[in-house]
Amino acid sequence: MKQPLHLINPAVKAAAVFCCVVMLSFIYNPYTPACFYIMIVAGVLFAARIPLKKWLLFTIPFLILAFGCVWTAAVFGKIPTTADNFLFQAGPFSINSENVAVGISLGFRILCFSALSMMFVFTTDPILFMLSLVQQCKLSPKLAYGVIAGFRFLPLLKEEVQLIQQAHKIRGGAAENGLKEKISALKRYTIPLLASAIRKAERTALAMESKGFTGSRNRTYYRSLTVSPRDWLFFFLILLLFAGSFLVSLCFTS
Repeated sequence: MKQPLHLINPAVKAAAVFCCVVMLSFIYNPYTPACFYIMIVAGVLFAARIPLKKWLLFTIPFLILAFGCVWTAAVFGKIPTTADNFLFQAGPFSINSENVAVGISLGFRILCFSALSMMFVFTTDPILFMLSLVQQCKLSPKLAYGVIAGFRFLPLLKEEVQLIQQAHKIRGGAAENGLKEKISALKRYTIPLLASAIRKAERTALAMESKGFTGSRNRTYYRSLTVSPRDWLFFFLILLLFAGSFLVSLCFTS
């Protein structure tokens, strides 16, 4: 059984994520993104049943980036250090509370962007996302189905590389043990992979043209996606969470 977040229309989900990202870009206090991040993570883990270990594993790179932003803003911030805002001395750098607050705000904004992005990626089928862009956002079917076809061919790339490797081994090719040998092998793989991609692209183009993918808007769909009240509820709930985070931040700043 699919979890609630997996059932939301991908176009509506993308619009909600985009609105949150835009609004967060204009928030400069550290409390709003911090509250919003906690709410988003708690909501996603509850409504999508994503394993906590998986979530933390994908969050690590963003945590490193957020820490880098905090440290950079604290050390190289533009706000001068005075007796009122001085915190401590780090070698030749004077760390003050205002620059640290700016860095924390940037760090939590990065974490919010990462949480929203992971929520979308973990709970959205790429094929359904493209179909929703065609049906709800009026994206050109010719472009959308071309992207879907390319996405379907991505898993075949690994198989193609394995076949080429086996062919080189049968013909007595050199073993790819070191880094230098692997980089050199990429040159041998480039032309066969390119030729295979051209053949697949040609066959896909002919198949799409024969099935009527000429860019016409008057189409019917085997799987029709609609925007239901549940989707609108999700959209306004995300905006409500952001508004709640902003109100909570006012309590800290007042």
